[in-house]
Amino acid sequence: MLSTCGASALIVAGAAHAQTAAPAADASDGIVVTGFRASLKSALDTKRKDTRVSDGISSEDIGKFPAENITESIQRISGVQMSNINGRGATISIRGLGPQYAMTTINGQTIKSADFTDGFRFDIIQTELASAIQVIKSPTADMDAGGLSGTVNIETTKPLDYHKRQLVVSAKAQNSQYAGGKITPKVGVSYIDQFLDGTLGVYVNLGYQKLNDRADYMWMDRWTNQTIGGNSILTPRRPRYRRIDRETERLMASGGLQWRPSDRIEVGFNAIYAKDKTTYDLNQQVFLFDTSRITVNSASNGAATNVTATNFTMENNRQHEDRNLTTQLYTLSAKWKGDNGWSGRAIANYSKGTSYQREAAAILGINIASATLDISNPEAISFNTSSALNSTATYAPSLLNRNEYPNGATRNMRTTEWSGQADLYKDVSFGPISELAAGVKFRHETFNRFVSRHDLIALGSAQPAPSSSIFPAMATYNYQVSGFLNGMSGIPTAWVAPDLGAYDKALAAAGIVVPEIYAPEASYHVDRYMPSVYGQASIETEIAGMPLRGNIGLRYEYTTQKVQGNVTGPRSDSYQEVQAKIGDYNLNQKYGNLLPSMNLVLEPAKSVQVRFAAAKVLVRPIMDSNTSMAQTSSVSNVGGQKVYTVDLGQADLKALTANQVDLGVEWYYERSSAIAINGFYKWIKNGTYTSLICPSSFNGTALAKNTAGDCADAAGNAYDITQSLNDPSTIKIKGYEISLNHSFDKMLPVKGFGLIANYTRVIPQKLAVGTGYTVRNLSKVTWNVTPYWENRYFSLRASLNYRSAYDQNSADSFFAREGHTVLARTQVDLSAGYTPDAHLSFTAGVINLNNSREKATYTGTSVWQESSFNGRSFYASASYKF
Repeated sequence: MLSTCGASALIVAGAAHAQTAAPAADASDGIVVTGFRASLKSALDTKRKDTRVSDGISSEDIGKFPAENITESIQRISGVQMSNINGRGATISIRGLGPQYAMTTINGQTIKSADFTDGFRFDIIQTELASAIQVIKSPTADMDAGGLSGTVNIETTKPLDYHKRQLVVSAKAQNSQYAGGKITPKVGVSYIDQFLDGTLGVYVNLGYQKLNDRADYMWMDRWTNQTIGGNSILTPRRPRYRRIDRETERLMASGGLQWRPSDRIEVGFNAIYAKDKTTYDLNQQVFLFDTSRITVNSASNGAATNVTATNFTMENNRQHEDRNLTTQLYTLSAKWKGDNGWSGRAIANYSKGTSYQREAAAILGINIASATLDISNPEAISFNTSSALNSTATYAPSLLNRNEYPNGATRNMRTTEWSGQADLYKDVSFGPISELAAGVKFRHETFNRFVSRHDLIALGSAQPAPSSSIFPAMATYNYQVSGFLNGMSGIPTAWVAPDLGAYDKALAAAGIVVPEIYAPEASYHVDRYMPSVYGQASIETEIAGMPLRGNIGLRYEYTTQKVQGNVTGPRSDSYQEVQAKIGDYNLNQKYGNLLPSMNLVLEPAKSVQVRFAAAKVLVRPIMDSNTSMAQTSSVSNVGGQKVYTVDLGQADLKALTANQVDLGVEWYYERSSAIAINGFYKWIKNGTYTSLICPSSFNGTALAKNTAGDCADAAGNAYDITQSLNDPSTIKIKGYEISLNHSFDKMLPVKGFGLIANYTRVIPQKLAVGTGYTVRNLSKVTWNVTPYWENRYFSLRASLNYRSAYDQNSADSFFAREGHTVLARTQVDLSAGYTPDAHLSFTAGVINLNNSREKATYTGTSVWQESSFNGRSFYASASYKF
């Protein structure tokens, strides 16, 4: 079950310090409740006992969670939104704030993400790890700061909560329909035992999984504006295809020791190791329309809906990527209970995430005489080219204007955190105060990013010509791509792609070695030292005969941040894919934050609870894929004009803070049935945003806006200067959540039917792009409805998940370079189970039954920008408990 505020031994300074218990059957009212229904009741009981605003889910049994993916489980919690990668649930947002604003902990301790630029990736965490998951939306003073939107806490198994040996073996087969129908396996084993007369508990879980999936995307990568009849018309200029085939291998190991020699002392140790090795095969077609050769055939509402492009370059790009992600966590904890109401705990924690990503692409360029694109109907895009994309003759060596391999980057990232803390509790009777708690903690986290590139063009004059016989001929060495976008009519859905293995062999035979060149503009190191101290009082009293419980506390966190980056400028040679390091950049920041919190629960009736919570929360500056710590600059030639691209750096950004208030009512009207309504308000300060600026001078060169609106010098050279800023104004987000958990046992003659549902409405304050902090990845409306039926032997449930439209930019999605709005979508999942006895169980299901897919429009318009397809996924599993 989920830990509770005022009760968890590992998270909260509660009076009881109760431990997480294994889900058990409930036999109240003479009705035996097991499995999924028992997990719902367990989570509901935890929510009811908690003094914080929280929601959660519990496991049905050892290693058996009520979803095939942790992210897909969490999205059933009100206020939580899920983001997919290739159809797999990967990251989550809470109450409209993006994945980077949610903190993730294991047993209350920070776990580091393998790729710290991408938010926490829940898809690399196996479901067998969790006994329960809780989303905490109103913090207490004894919780680490860092969750601006909330904290997702994953509770692991406590072996002494089980009173006998448990051994569970499971196997699963999964099939991603769109990835060719190949069945991939998953196997796992969980072992729990007790020794030394039940004072020492041991838990071990091992898991291995293979996954294949595929997703196709067609989108408009870039736009331009044309003046027609005196009006500016938004015009497509770079349509792209991308097919992504992924093969993943995952290894997960977790374990724990729990030693309780007496009712006064308990020592615990937990270890987690998760490794995700994924290979990507990306096949792309990039149509580089020449803006001077685009004819607008028709337009509507200020946007071209039908265009013809002539004499342009098309690049056939096939790319191989290796991504190796590893996450580790080790936690040692000790609890002590003394005389006269004294108790304490001490925890040491270490976590590390590492990421290795390497990409290598072959890019073949040809000239296409003409192409026509019609996007007037987003559901039936029409696109045709004068050249046959699936013919190897189209890529005869004499026709190539570009032939390069490799082209790509290598990214190595490493993030660590170690921490130590001590807490002391004292039961008291000071009026309404029932317990006092105080604690100290020290955290040290690091972020290290090292990027390099390996591009054939770095050879300069030694680079072979596109028609060189060194390269493998497409007619002999090729890869056929077909069925793009599920065979969507109206567009070419097949093309021929280069054979990357043949390119490797050809370069080796020619003795060509492409150097790995450091990219200083994208590399940096950050240290953060974060000592903190808190005090908290637990409250138990009555008001007008109504029980009131809760806590009030104050936390102080002090941060010392040290940034080491690189000042860069244009290289002196012809290779401009990376910049030249011209100096070191070091910046130290120090700041402190007082973080008050209050959580109160009033019970006006036995079945009714009224919650009020108020707190100040913070999240330290976030690093994403676009982050530059120091000033960087590069130069390019666009249409005969020099363009200097400058990023002024982001190392001096301040921490984001928010004041927040929650007010809610919960009615537990029947056993396993409840309805809850909660409203929330956040006032966010120091949100970050970027804007293009034109200072009066840059590096001694006078600048001014020219007649075209570009920032330029006297010689006509353009300057694109980006500045990242903290928004000093206060941005408001408000909303409400409604959740329902209902059992129909008293209404229907057949027992076991029930429904869980939630609805969340978020209302953000939105500003014009570049003028202030705007929340991205925010869906204003999300809901989930899960009807279910379960008896002793069989279970069946469906889950409908809806997410309304949300905006993204290039930091959020590869497909949103110039911004887009992902349209609303609903996904339907279905699962069924059979449990013939207490030992054996079977489960089968389908994910994305309705073939839901991502679609997008150009930001702020109804103009088509993206279509995609990833298909359904099927699974079947069996487990046996000895």
